[in-house]
Amino acid sequence: MIAFENNSLRDRIHACWLGKNIGGTMGTPYEGQQHLNDIQGFSTAPGEILPNDDLDLQLVWLIACERHGPYQLTSHVLGDYWLNYISPHWNEYGIGKANMRLGLLPPLSGEYKNDWKHSNGAWIRTEVWACMAPGCPDVAIRYACEDASVDHGMGEGTYAAMFVAALEAAAFVEKDIRKLIRIGLSKIPKDCRVARSVQIVCDCCDQGIDWKETRLRVIEDSADLGVFEAPANVAYVILGLLYGEGDFKRSMILAIDCGDDTDCTGATIGSIMGIVGGTACVPQDWRQYIGDEIVTMSVDKGCLYGVPRTCTELTERVMAQIPVMLAANHASVDIHAAADAATEADVDGFFGGGVAADLCARPGRSFDLDFYYFRARVIFDADPTIDPCGEIPMRIEFKRLLIANGPYNLRLRWILPEGWSVEGCKQEIRVPHLRPSCSKLPTTSQEISFTVRAPEKVDYQNRLLLEVTCFNHVLPSIIPITILG
Repeated sequence: MIAFENNSLRDRIHACWLGKNIGGTMGTPYEGQQHLNDIQGFSTAPGEILPNDDLDLQLVWLIACERHGPYQLTSHVLGDYWLNYISPHWNEYGIGKANMRLGLLPPLSGEYKNDWKHSNGAWIRTEVWACMAPGCPDVAIRYACEDASVDHGMGEGTYAAMFVAALEAAAFVEKDIRKLIRIGLSKIPKDCRVARSVQIVCDCCDQGIDWKETRLRVIEDSADLGVFEAPANVAYVILGLLYGEGDFKRSMILAIDCGDDTDCTGATIGSIMGIVGGTACVPQDWRQYIGDEIVTMSVDKGCLYGVPRTCTELTERVMAQIPVMLAANHASVDIHAAADAATEADVDGFFGGGVAADLCARPGRSFDLDFYYFRARVIFDADPTIDPCGEIPMRIEFKRLLIANGPYNLRLRWILPEGWSVEGCKQEIRVPHLRPSCSKLPTTSQEISFTVRAPEKVDYQNRLLLEVTCFNHVLPSIIPITILG
């Protein structure tokens, strides 16, 4: 059991948002510069807050959680909020939205024809998940992955989001940066590029290598990926944390001096250090310089009402969501009782990987649909495109979500556009039942494979429907599948 004293938790969440605002404002004027910077602090006027999508998007996610609750908060809900309330169309943001408008659901929306899937758009917006799941990295990475998959699919951009979300959630109960890095790394594939870049920084720091040389080694290793990519920029955050040695100002300035996506690296440094140390660690002169206000640029406030206006308001609304988030995910956290930092045993408990391994194993060319008694994962074995008279191999995995007597007998019926056909698909399948003693859901599944064939005339957007009827349940379920011509 991890316990927090309410006011202490509130203070650290408030410091997270203050640090995010400070770092975003300080780093934005240098965004995109690839040379080594040498900044001294703010280049803006006192009280001038520069808007930043890093924080903007999290305000939208908070409202989505308030409206729908954590039980229903999936990539599909977040995708709808992208389309309706978030204005930017640049890079992965625009690609994800364009793919969703074509009918491609996440993570397919972030995977298909996306040259920006390994970039920075997702890991920069993870604090809201960490702050609503303090001390619970596995909860934070679940929502961070749902979020990131919308515009990054499954790849380095999403792994970066999981790494940062885990580190931030763990920072509520652990102050040691090295341990926090280990926790973050334990949630992503060991051979991914984010892990490799982070490890370069850790190794260089251990060897006493100067931070400037460490930066160059990160740049060399990431040269094949190009600029504005997640591995190098996450590494700059880690560089700031390690070489800054706990000093808020030095840590943030070092990260921004590394260049590239400087608003993101500075803002994330500020949020992590705010979580670790609370408002006491945020320099008072910088805090007064920036104030408490939130200025947005990426949120359509003409359509989305009730967007938080200050870091204080944002903190209070996040605090209100924590009990619901923790209850929904069966997390063992007490936020009312007074307690010191978590014990070593609590921290060791983060090193596991069941939840993380399942998330990372999710195919990019896929999407999930949750019905109340089963989950369907639709998997494309190639891009979701088809030529006239062409074919595309596909699979659907059915996972059981409820315990009931006997197995599930599912009857499958296709509803197809004129001239289309599905070959090799069974009409009935049986999903094994769960034993009453089973405590982890879902644990049983059944997969079907089939081939979709197109007629001579193919539209640009083609919608196939699979009706699934279960003899144990009243209503049939419909799985929509969009294939592009």
